[in-house]
Amino acid sequence: MQGTVENIRGFADGYFLLVWQNRLYLYTAAAVLIGLWLTLSMAFKKKKLVSVVPWLYKTTKKNEYPPEKEKVVHVAGVKIFFGSQTGTAKGFAKELAEDVRSLGFQSEIIDMKDYDPDDRLSEECTNKMVCVFLMATYTDGQPTENAEWFCKWLEEASTDFRYGKTYLKGLRYAVFGLGNSVYVGHYNTVSKNVDKWLWMLSGSRIMTRGEGDCNVVKSRNGSIQADFQAWKAKFLSRLQALAKGEKKACSGKCKNGSCKNKKKHKEEADDNHSQPEKNSSEAELIESSSEEESAAEEDTGHGSVIDMEDLGNVMNSMKKAKRKMEGEEEESHRVRVSKLNGVKKTEMEEERREMITPALREALTKQGYKLIGSHSGVKLCRWTKSMLRGRGGCYKHTFYGIESHRCMETTPSLACANKCVFCWRHHTNPVGTEWRWKMDPAEKILQEAVENHQSMIRQFRGVPGVRPERFEEGLIVKHCALSLVGEPIMYPEINSFLKLLHQKHISSFLVTNAQFPEEIRNLVPVTQLYVSVDASTKDSLKRIDRPLFKDFWQRFLDSLRALGEKQQRTVYRLTLVKAWNVDELKAYAELIALGQPDFIEVKGVTYCGESSASNLTMANVPWHEEVIYFVQQLADLLPEYEIACEHEHSNCLLLAHYKFKVDGEWWTWIDYPRFQELIQEYEESGGTKTFSAQDYMAKTPSWAVFGAKERGFDPLDTRWQRKNKTKDISGC
Repeated sequence: MQGTVENIRGFADGYFLLVWQNRLYLYTAAAVLIGLWLTLSMAFKKKKLVSVVPWLYKTTKKNEYPPEKEKVVHVAGVKIFFGSQTGTAKGFAKELAEDVRSLGFQSEIIDMKDYDPDDRLSEECTNKMVCVFLMATYTDGQPTENAEWFCKWLEEASTDFRYGKTYLKGLRYAVFGLGNSVYVGHYNTVSKNVDKWLWMLSGSRIMTRGEGDCNVVKSRNGSIQADFQAWKAKFLSRLQALAKGEKKACSGKCKNGSCKNKKKHKEEADDNHSQPEKNSSEAELIESSSEEESAAEEDTGHGSVIDMEDLGNVMNSMKKAKRKMEGEEEESHRVRVSKLNGVKKTEMEEERREMITPALREALTKQGYKLIGSHSGVKLCRWTKSMLRGRGGCYKHTFYGIESHRCMETTPSLACANKCVFCWRHHTNPVGTEWRWKMDPAEKILQEAVENHQSMIRQFRGVPGVRPERFEEGLIVKHCALSLVGEPIMYPEINSFLKLLHQKHISSFLVTNAQFPEEIRNLVPVTQLYVSVDASTKDSLKRIDRPLFKDFWQRFLDSLRALGEKQQRTVYRLTLVKAWNVDELKAYAELIALGQPDFIEVKGVTYCGESSASNLTMANVPWHEEVIYFVQQLADLLPEYEIACEHEHSNCLLLAHYKFKVDGEWWTWIDYPRFQELIQEYEESGGTKTFSAQDYMAKTPSWAVFGAKERGFDPLDTRWQRKNKTKDISGC
């Protein structure tokens, strides 16, 4: 028994010894079995998933490859614009173009004198091109001759509500300036301005502006050529990054359209350390006063939000402005508008303040005004530019035969007694009920208005599309539209101004807001006198015109009666604001019966962009068909009037009194030479030899009559519409 136990123990010891000696093989076998088990388990699970979601494990067939992803083009090429006087910028443009081509991109060199920004610049927003602007600064900080028109257009577009803040959204650009730091006050001003204006129109700068300095002492790299080489290397690197789809803008410090590097952007986007947010805030404060003008509601960026760290500065400036206003209120002496010419000499002229303060001057200048003296201004109407290029005239050309390219739009008074919700200038002009400012003589205003107008016309010499014969005609002013901004009739010497116009054989078209009835009655004859009738009831007039006079409605009615006493041509100008005043037909008819005007212009309101001064939107702008329907309904209530003319482009129609329809044909146009003869006889007779509107009427051409296929567009011109842009129906 004992031997058996020992045998079993010996067998067990031998077995375990054998296992231990061959343990490596056992481990290997176990690993293989475990791996096989796991593989089989995964296979069964996969088979089960394929039956549930077969698309998850779908494989391609043999020799079948997945389709190649379509290649996205981020940069189509580079357009290089140059403004050059001596040829340096042009040489840089050629050099950059060659380097761009060597990287495999298309490149195009453009001389700015051959490029029409009004027609073509908006196209650069969608063609995936990168635009480079090589801008030299010429004498006194002005652009070079070949870039003068481009810069002029860009400056005006950047502050013109008709283009809008996002006009160049999608445009990618870079700017390099050529200048000389010896000229401290004008160093690289052109490149700074171009960069600023493009940014104000929502262009996207792909890199920081570069500056080349001809002054080798202060040049960062030793010469202007070296400065350009350093900037060019950065640009080419940035171009390659863009081509790969990189979206980083500027220096990588911009996020969601708002730049964190505020100091840098303020310097680049607004020269002379002006602060648009501050101006906007001050406008809210100052505009509420009838004594002071408001600052420009100008947006040089992509928004109008005031940062918290800037709020203290804004509040301090508002307090200072308020204290200044209160101080001037105590010291100022009001001088009422006289019944005739001149003012009550109750105070010395030098003790009265000027209407145009430095802040207002800066704001209006940026909007394209040429300011005259202390209270007047002139501006080139867009229809003047349009007719110079053979693209049609304004509605006054269609209705009354005005030559738009020979029309000067001006005002002897920037002040106004209303704050209309559709004000084109967002109330950057001063407001008031009395003349309380220094006064310039009428001779000075007219002389400088004509000189400034001619200067602006001369800037169109050589501009693409401008007709040479119209350019020459445009230098001779034939018409004057006193409708620029403000209330011209507030100017105490308005009669003297009108007489000077007629002495120079310039026709007069004066617009008043119907708040100064006595001044209307004492007005000397004008070629055509307008009264703005923006509403037909007291409540709607208060909401739309927001007049400053407490007795505004009585003044309004009395002004219409005063208009009815005039013997020369008179016009009611109705502005339709959808959802505000289009349903007041019967009340309008009663007002027309009160003043018995010769003509009634009905125009859809023009949307002027966002403003804290108005809550109008594009929804308030009626379609042209809606304006026609309104006018047809109004005509049914006026047995003595009929629709005579139409100007579809301006969204405007003309109702005329039957006395201007002779033998079934309309005579709404004006015989301007005959008017000049009549007004001369009137003056020579001391006002005893009067004349009426029918004494100087002229036959209306067939294309201007309502119902004509031309829809009020002169067939001698060529209709032009901006591509992919909202229809522009604005005008004076």
